[in-house]
Amino acid sequence: MKKKLFSVLQYMLFLGIGISLTWWQLGKLTPSEWNEFKGSLLNANYIVLLPVFILMILGHISRAMRWKILIEPLGYHPNTANTFYATMCGYFANTFLPRAGEILRCTLLSRYEKIPVTKLFGTILLERVFDLFCYFLVIVITFLIQIETVNGFIREKIKQLATQRTIPFWVIIVVILGAASLIIIIIRWILKKYKEHRLVMKLHGIYVGLKEGFSSILHLRKRKTFIAHTIFIWSTYLFEIYIGFFALSETSSLPIGAAFSVLSLATLAMIVSPGGLGAFPVAVQQVLIIYGLNNISFGWLMWGVTTAIVVVVGMLCFGLLIYQNKSKNKEEDLKDTA
Repeated sequence: MKKKLFSVLQYMLFLGIGISLTWWQLGKLTPSEWNEFKGSLLNANYIVLLPVFILMILGHISRAMRWKILIEPLGYHPNTANTFYATMCGYFANTFLPRAGEILRCTLLSRYEKIPVTKLFGTILLERVFDLFCYFLVIVITFLIQIETVNGFIREKIKQLATQRTIPFWVIIVVILGAASLIIIIIRWILKKYKEHRLVMKLHGIYVGLKEGFSSILHLRKRKTFIAHTIFIWSTYLFEIYIGFFALSETSSLPIGAAFSVLSLATLAMIVSPGGLGAFPVAVQQVLIIYGLNNISFGWLMWGVTTAIVVVVGMLCFGLLIYQNKSKNKEEDLKDTA
């Protein structure tokens, strides 16, 4: 009961942030800006967004294949279609509740491929580590190729943070490290003191499963393929934004460097609220201001299109996952009754 209540409160918090950002962004528009906003969306070239749809689907297929590469060293060989369906169902869930998608796609794949959930969680965490590395790499590339454009913006933000912060930076670091060390010491003491407790034994089992999932990277037979998928996935993110620029006349002249900048900040915005609601358009608008373009239409256009694709394809994949595995479930039921 407490767990469900916490999940509901967490969802309401993130949803509230998204709605607040949406209200703040649209509410501050003047009548002329509102008319410009509606006009931009009505006059957008939606045919240009067809390649964006194709890139999104290809990127998700590539992500599913990359996940399968991580799972195989554990001794399991899931069906590629099931892996893709589970991945899309996960993205669908993330649209409404951040991080719920990881739980759902592991649960679904575990159900239909008979793979322990804890091991799948380990592969997901490993996947996130690689994505985090790629994200920082994108930020570095963005800074290097746009140093003249973004340098002044970054300096201004650093100055603002420096003037607003009253506590020295080194004190914050020491407190964080100290708190983390204390938590680790307490957890280790509890695990040692109550190692025979049912809950502790269950947590130990989860830890072992996660550890096995992480260790899969040491036994990857397709490392080059894994890296190729990773590069391809992030390339699709980049070119979705760049191609999307051409859907609006206001953004059609922006260079690919601007797409790098949008990707850098928009990725962070997707974590702030469910599916990036409100946060994604705000982040995109702030990036475009750096390039002398105060436009909110592009952010809402891209968010609307990508969210619609994830919702529609996610629901379709959920149905396909159940339908295509129906015969397999019947065969297993017959074996159990025999």
